[in-house]
Amino acid sequence: MLKYSDVDASFRALAEPTRRAIVERLSGGPATVSDLAAPFDMSFAAVVQHLQVLEGCGLIRSEKVGRVRTCRIEPMGLAPLADWVAQRRAFMERRFDRLGELLAEADSSEDPQASTQTPIKDK
Repeated sequence: MLKYSDVDASFRALAEPTRRAIVERLSGGPATVSDLAAPFDMSFAAVVQHLQVLEGCGLIRSEKVGRVRTCRIEPMGLAPLADWVAQRRAFMERRFDRLGELLAEADSSEDPQASTQTPIKDK
């Protein structure tokens, strides 16, 4: 069985709408925990738990200066997800390319004039 623990953890973290909203907010720049908690109708402790999940899977990082904790996006945090999606996309593109070739072959075998024309391939 393939091991996708990083990908699994990130998908689990981003499956929750509050955490996606936090990541979206942080994509605009760093923010304090208080600023992140302000728009949500939940306790401060609940927001902190969401931040711990995001930090635990490497999507964000935080630092404390004095009494203020500031969070920011971890630039490489989405890399495992991006790689996973890119691999699936490349696989599907190869399959669609092959399907296009098969359909072109089928069309050319049905139409005698089509065999004199060169099929156009997108790359």
